[in-house]
Amino acid sequence: MSARIYSPSRTAMQSGTAKTGHWVLEFEPESPRRIDPLMGYTSTSDAKSQVHLTFATKEEAVAYAQKHGIPFRLEEAKPPKRRQVSYAENFRYDRKIPWTH
Repeated sequence: MSARIYSPSRTAMQSGTAKTGHWVLEFEPESPRRIDPLMGYTSTSDAKSQVHLTFATKEEAVAYAQKHGIPFRLEEAKPPKRRQVSYAENFRYDRKIPWTH
């Protein structure tokens, strides 16, 4: 029953920073998922794989796991690869390279 602690990144449909900056503790699956032969649904007998605990800080998540004796793997947040630029930056008057169609 190990867990992973991580900070979720923005989704592809998200331009702002809402719903980021918090930390999530989720349990690793103990048994693999299997496909129901009749309906084709994916199911599992592991109820802990559905548990997602959110915390405001990384320290709170680590303290919770240590207090309850849960072995965990900590995944640090990765910095964004690109600089966030607004659409209005394309039309600035002081650009080094003029913007044209």
